[in-house]
Amino acid sequence: MTVLVTGATGTVGRLVVDELVKAGHQVRALTRNPTKAGLPEGVEVVAGDMAAPETLEAAFHGVTAAHLINFAGDDYAPLENGDKIAELAVRSGVRKVTVLGGRADGPLEQALAATGLEWTLLNPVEFMANTLQWWAQSIRTEGMIREPFGGRLSAMVHESDIAAVAAAVLTSDGHAGRSYTLTGPEAITTAEKVRILGEAIGSEITFVELTPDEARAKWRGDGMGEQTIEFLIGALGNTPEIGYTVVPTVEQVTGRPPRSFAQWAAEHADAFRA
Repeated sequence: MTVLVTGATGTVGRLVVDELVKAGHQVRALTRNPTKAGLPEGVEVVAGDMAAPETLEAAFHGVTAAHLINFAGDDYAPLENGDKIAELAVRSGVRKVTVLGGRADGPLEQALAATGLEWTLLNPVEFMANTLQWWAQSIRTEGMIREPFGGRLSAMVHESDIAAVAAAVLTSDGHAGRSYTLTGPEAITTAEKVRILGEAIGSEITFVELTPDEARAKWRGDGMGEQTIEFLIGALGNTPEIGYTVVPTVEQVTGRPPRSFAQWAAEHADAFRA
């Protein structure tokens, strides 16, 4: 079978490609910039943009299953053309789709639900990979993390486990019409996360817990917009229950336990070392 992976150079999409190649499937990878894709040999790389359906005809042609993202562009804006993408998938003969970050009330998700496609929504909680974006530079240069809400719990999920679930759903039966929340094996606090990273790199990391107002001031100094700042204060200070409740979905779908944050930290330790 040929499987289309959209967002193929992203944090999860790149790993979905790897999972499918490893399992012996033909992979077609969609990216806005094929010359910089850097994907494995044998992967068919095609140019296209999820926000521009007219660029997707060739990508969908002859595809059996597709891993879809529900956003487009560098600003992760929600797709507004979900109906056109769903129509194209049906017309092209696609049978199964997964949607990363799937929301039952999203335009793409609603459009897929109205078709005869076998769709599955993948709803990961916080990515372990976000730690690289948020903390790597501060740990490398200062050996320190300054954040609010040190006791905040998160059931963070390894991006490789998200990819493994996507690949399994796309290439096996029994997942149609399901919405899967994806978590890691444990819920840990922000302070515990700092400690685990310190153990992984072999050096203690200082954690300075900020008040919400101190966090606002820091993030403004980092150039963050007010809307984003208030979103973070709300999300971190009042994480919804789904964000810290461990569920067994990864093991149920893939047949193996999800990876822990300690495993993730060991794999990425060099990125945090000075």
